[in-house]
Amino acid sequence: MTSIFGSPATYVQGIHALQDSYQYIERLGSKALVLADTVVLKIVGNDYIDYLTKNGLAVKKVQFRGEASENEINRVDEIGKDFGADLIIALGGGKTLDSAKAIADDLHISVAILPTLASTDAPCSRLSVLYTDDGAFEKYRFYAKNPDLVLVDTAVVAGAPARLLASGIADALATNVEAQAVAQGHNQTMLGAQQTLVGNAIATKCEETLFKYGLEALTSVKSHAVTKALDKIVEANTLMSGLGFESGGLAAAHAIHDGLTALHGPVHDMTHGEKVAFGTLTQLFLEGADKERFEKYLTFDLQLGLPTTFKDLHLADVSDEDLLKVGQQATSPEDTMKQMPFTVSPDDVAQAMKGVDAYSRHFQGLD
Repeated sequence: MTSIFGSPATYVQGIHALQDSYQYIERLGSKALVLADTVVLKIVGNDYIDYLTKNGLAVKKVQFRGEASENEINRVDEIGKDFGADLIIALGGGKTLDSAKAIADDLHISVAILPTLASTDAPCSRLSVLYTDDGAFEKYRFYAKNPDLVLVDTAVVAGAPARLLASGIADALATNVEAQAVAQGHNQTMLGAQQTLVGNAIATKCEETLFKYGLEALTSVKSHAVTKALDKIVEANTLMSGLGFESGGLAAAHAIHDGLTALHGPVHDMTHGEKVAFGTLTQLFLEGADKERFEKYLTFDLQLGLPTTFKDLHLADVSDEDLLKVGQQATSPEDTMKQMPFTVSPDDVAQAMKGVDAYSRHFQGLD
């Protein structure tokens, strides 16, 4: 089996990097779609469009409607065709970025990914997670190459809510747990190949960095301070996790996140990373992790304010039937549960989730 390592062509990270980014953007095209939602446009997008225009780039502003769905992608495709775009620039969070990658692939144009949060590991990868218009997981979509540019302004990240940085840490914390499961089973990564040594090493370094600097970085963001700890965590959440999950592989943690999209109600108020946090704990239960290992992750999640019980997920009264629905979605052939080193059934998922909830409540003295 072939081994493959994937990476964006260029990765740039630094304070006020947005206002020094034209030197990278101009290499990619001269007519750009700028895709961002209304919140991001107000906070940073409109000013950034002015910056690009003053530097001579032809820009078409497109408001992202919130869901990385086929219908939304097709809508923006048509705008890009009419404009004659040769570049798409995505500003925002994971769903905006994933949509832009799909649009770039459809139109055969360059793509620049400019995350305004360090809340997911989506920016660097050559794949998108696509959803239905109602927000349920639909499929992964894969591309021939990674983004042409990923650029992160750490001052913008420091201005975002601390909850979103914690969410990114949770998403990144799954990276090594899943990569080691994939390695144990000699299974495929998200590139449809075997792990490289460097992919596995990045996943390991990612986890080490998160445990070492995560709490410092979170407190920095609460004061909107761009510190060395925040700089390290932005790199871990964005670059290390992005390379680590793609070249290391996904397994149960993200599949359980996807399973949770099968439910209705307030659980959808949780961020991607918050659901992945519970998924990571559930994967550890599926693996039969020992007390010391499990409590290391549980304690860290609690320190970061991440969900570790059904109540935290707004699923306090979840039924066994609904947990089985999560398990069925998580173990569907389109998802990544099949990369675990052993077979996992829908009921295995449901039982492990119940086990995590019970252990966390006991650990916190909530019983």
